[in-house]
Amino acid sequence: MRYKGPLPKRVTDRVNAWMVGLRASPRWGRRVRGRLTVVTYTGRRSGRSFSTPVAYRRTADGVSITVAMPERKQWWRNFTGEGGPIALDLDGAEQAGHAVARVDGKGRVTISVRLDPPPAGRGR
Repeated sequence: MRYKGPLPKRVTDRVNAWMVGLRASPRWGRRVRGRLTVVTYTGRRSGRSFSTPVAYRRTADGVSITVAMPERKQWWRNFTGEGGPIALDLDGAEQAGHAVARVDGKGRVTISVRLDPPPAGRGR
């Protein structure tokens, strides 16, 4: 029998801390940062700010995040419907954007992030 509820907080905290540490590593960081970012968002119900590391890939108009084991995670639900604001650590700088989560017929979740244009006078 497979448990489909959320992962225990102590497990997710340890894994997330390890992933963030790997991103900051002098040895592996450069390679990892091209595939792993930290997203920051505000919870719809709590109003609290949260940050979590996620795998991502660049797209023509922004960023795509495929949520692994979405049935065991809650954070992506903040971006259902019309979506919501999100910030990502990309190229050593925080990039703001708007994220929308989509669930396909097989229960897979993909979050599409449309990045805001950089402030005037600052290129990407």
